[in-house]
Amino acid sequence: MSLHDSQFRLLLERRRFLALGGAVAGTLGMFPAWARSGTAGLAHARAGSEVLYGDNIALEIGESHFTTGGRSTHAVTVNGTLPAPLLRLREGRKVRIAVTNRLKVQSSIHWHGLLVPFQMDGVPGVSFPGIEPGETFLYEFPLTHSGTFWYHSHSGMQEAEGLFGPIVIDPAGVDPLACDREHVLVLSDWSPIHPHKQMRRLKMRGGYFNRQRQTLSGLLAGRDQTLAERLAWAQMRMDATDISDVTGSTYSFLINGHGHAENWTGLFAPGERVRLRVINASSMTNFNFRIPGLPLTVVAADGNPVQPVETDEVQIAIAETYDFIVEPGTAPSHAIVAEAIDRSGLVRATLAQRPGLVAEAPKLRARPVLTMRDMGMDMSGMDMGAGGVIDLSQPASGEMTGHMEGHSMSMRDPSVAPGVKMGPGVAMLSPMPVDRLADRPTGLETVEHRVLTYAQLRARDANPDPRTPSRQIDVHLTANMERYMWSMDGEAMSENPAPIPFRLGERVRVNLVNDTMMPHPIHLHGHFFELVSGEPGHRARKHTVNVLPGGKVSFDLTADGEGDWAFHCHMLLHMHAGMMRVVTVRRAEEA
Repeated sequence: MSLHDSQFRLLLERRRFLALGGAVAGTLGMFPAWARSGTAGLAHARAGSEVLYGDNIALEIGESHFTTGGRSTHAVTVNGTLPAPLLRLREGRKVRIAVTNRLKVQSSIHWHGLLVPFQMDGVPGVSFPGIEPGETFLYEFPLTHSGTFWYHSHSGMQEAEGLFGPIVIDPAGVDPLACDREHVLVLSDWSPIHPHKQMRRLKMRGGYFNRQRQTLSGLLAGRDQTLAERLAWAQMRMDATDISDVTGSTYSFLINGHGHAENWTGLFAPGERVRLRVINASSMTNFNFRIPGLPLTVVAADGNPVQPVETDEVQIAIAETYDFIVEPGTAPSHAIVAEAIDRSGLVRATLAQRPGLVAEAPKLRARPVLTMRDMGMDMSGMDMGAGGVIDLSQPASGEMTGHMEGHSMSMRDPSVAPGVKMGPGVAMLSPMPVDRLADRPTGLETVEHRVLTYAQLRARDANPDPRTPSRQIDVHLTANMERYMWSMDGEAMSENPAPIPFRLGERVRVNLVNDTMMPHPIHLHGHFFELVSGEPGHRARKHTVNVLPGGKVSFDLTADGEGDWAFHCHMLLHMHAGMMRVVTVRRAEEA
């Protein structure tokens, strides 16, 4: 694509020179200034050195080395940094972003959560051909909304190798959420094991990275499941501690590219209200986010303002963003804690009055254990027969069933999901999935403090489309976890399943049913949807929703983005293995 603006061409050449200079250095020696420890926040950031402003921006994708926790390995970076540069844009403007690929393989950038024309969405094979080595692609799109978003590669496994960065879009007018100070916090996971190698190891053994299994000593000490429960779960070939596929056994968990010992620090002054724009840019880790002793006021979710909710902890699924307002008071420092959902590790950063302060990090909490509810068996209010015990047995057919007075619950009964293609990639179907939007998320069910649930979120502004959906569809999230096979409706993306069709402008209810025992953050490109929770009118609008194990989530969608869009689990290895579909939005005469 040709560049006609000579000034923009000069900017691009300058970026190219800087990136090549960084490549000669051979290692990633510094973070982008906005992500360095000791930052005073975005209000003090300078254009060019800390944040990329304006309508014309140049980005260069290249190779570097990244070091954290004493380990150094290959990285894919933007303009030589990890995380990538922060883009600060303004609603109502049109932006031109020239992306040059200096890798030896194809690359791309997807603008996560931004409503852009589908040709600018950045998904190779779906919405554009990708950026070949040595080529420059010019993304051009209007900025139609404001909020906290991010960008990342949609090619291969480059997202896990470091190609991700934050986006802040300021409102066209006065920002009602403006605070005395604001910080961007990008959460991520980092492993010296290449993600393709991670995939191969998980294909060999589904629990390869799980170092927190139940033990005999734990059984004797009365921890975790009883012997009967363990035997029943083992008979079903299910592991109640299989919370995350890739864990802290290989991952370093990072905030703004800094590990636990590196202690990223953001400054504040006593009496200030501080806005934290938190982005989970990890490849495989859902994080439990909290600042011990300091309440979090949720003011936006996935870039969209919500009616303020005060809480103490939020599970931020992969690809979600949340804006919080905190009031640190006069204490010298506070610990910012992002703990992996499976409790295999955490990263601590510090909110401090001056550089050099290190807030004390809490200890890792006990790792969670899954329950029958996570298997899609909600037993509340049901007569469980004599002794109140479900008999889970394996008949000669090898298919798991449960026996309960008046009920037969096969763990693989195709009648509960007639749209699912049954095969070796579907190990189970949830027999009784329930709406879990009001449930506390996995691992936080019993903590004593407040925990945010989706049901607590209400949009600040009225939902733009009050129509009742004219139809509804079910989409099942399916897997054979032992064989590491992931799919939607029993078909992996590699099988070339038919797209999910919508007519332009129609209102549809989508029911996501999780037939696996792992939460899945599901992202729809090019659209916001309303979670079906509470009274209509101000339902939370999101682009990503975490579907809890064995449960279901419903959202209402107005198909207002014409074109072809990716619809997938944002756990990178799950998507790569096949949990992805294409959504098509066509005019009625074309459908």
